[in-house]
Amino acid sequence: MSAWQWAAVLVMTALNALDGFDVLSISFASPGISHDWGIDKATLGWVLSTELLGMAMGSVLLGNVADRKGRRPIILGCLVAMAIGMFGAAQATNVEMLLLSRLVTGLGIGGALAAINAAAAEVSNNRWRSLAMALFVIGYPLGGVLGGLIVKHLLASGTWRDVFMAGAAATALFIPLVWWLVPESVAFLERSRATDALVRINRILVHFGHAAISELPAANDRSVERSVMDLFRPGLVATTVLMTFAYFAHMTSFYFILKWVPKIIVDLGFAPTAAAGVLLWVNVGGATGGVIFGLLAARVGLKRLTIVTLIGSCAMMIAFGHGATDIVGLTIRVALAGSFANATVVGLYSLFATVFPTHVRASGTGFAVGVGRGGAVVAPVMAGYLFQAGYSLQTVATLMAMGSLAAAVALLLHTQPADLDLSYSPSPGL
Repeated sequence: MSAWQWAAVLVMTALNALDGFDVLSISFASPGISHDWGIDKATLGWVLSTELLGMAMGSVLLGNVADRKGRRPIILGCLVAMAIGMFGAAQATNVEMLLLSRLVTGLGIGGALAAINAAAAEVSNNRWRSLAMALFVIGYPLGGVLGGLIVKHLLASGTWRDVFMAGAAATALFIPLVWWLVPESVAFLERSRATDALVRINRILVHFGHAAISELPAANDRSVERSVMDLFRPGLVATTVLMTFAYFAHMTSFYFILKWVPKIIVDLGFAPTAAAGVLLWVNVGGATGGVIFGLLAARVGLKRLTIVTLIGSCAMMIAFGHGATDIVGLTIRVALAGSFANATVVGLYSLFATVFPTHVRASGTGFAVGVGRGGAVVAPVMAGYLFQAGYSLQTVATLMAMGSLAAAVALLLHTQPADLDLSYSPSPGL
């Protein structure tokens, strides 16, 4: 695997980090929004969820487009949408304008996630794909860590609007980077059979330091007839349903922590800057858990280790519900919860890259992530109404933790072997 291939993987990792910051920006900003506009917790739950609804729509709709039109144009278009949405949120003067801006941001993030997951898998060779995917997934919590450090500084000297302006600026900067460093997927070009496919593939192979090929391999009839509907045919439907449900269920637990931690910390009597610091440690724990997962997965087994982290995630979220009288105790609990929860996300994204074949990899990932993000949409709203109804933190945390447990059951029921033919490999290096 050449340096240029690793550079493309690192750009995908950085884009995932950017997605992490963009998604969490509303969590960082929520105490200030609530204070300035005087909105109640139920309404705040919708504010926290709107971009997640956009992500669900973007993942389902644009994942299929990425399988038909290519990974690269979808990534670039989604970055433009994300920048516009973040800038709009910074300028919002009412809840309606903020909701619309977050919806646009979510559409961009959702489409980008489906495309960059497939691109990261397909730019890597068989030997290094597991490491590349682990690096890719831990980009998300790293974005939260870096975002938390930036936000603590911004909130100390500015307002919640500065959080969104920072996100818009960072997103815009990635557009030329992607244009320069991320070529189209060789696997996609080979499958597309376009008239210029061979020329474009050889240009990429030479750029990556590999030998050019003289002709495309013969297309078999079965590969030509394949379509996105394969996700729902006997060979893949069980995988599609179970993987989507597992992601959905875990997201209901994970996004309760990601979206409500700052507000819960403030309600417990701590300062908003302390709340941002606690959320930062959720992501530190997430990044650490992702690295540990990547190191252990080959020895323990991807599916088995993901089930273990799901159970750990459930247990630590229940422990968080006990609360604490000091910020250190709360920080430790949410950091551990973040570690297990994000390690699970590493496992699920790695499973997506193995159980869905090339021709529906972005579509399968997009469907699982898109529908699964429904859990992320439901989580903040559900928790908001539970808090509004007077339920305690312990009760709400315990109920929300059950999603991770349900996801573990779904993975136990999944018995279909993974598709190991991850991508077209015209040379040993790619």
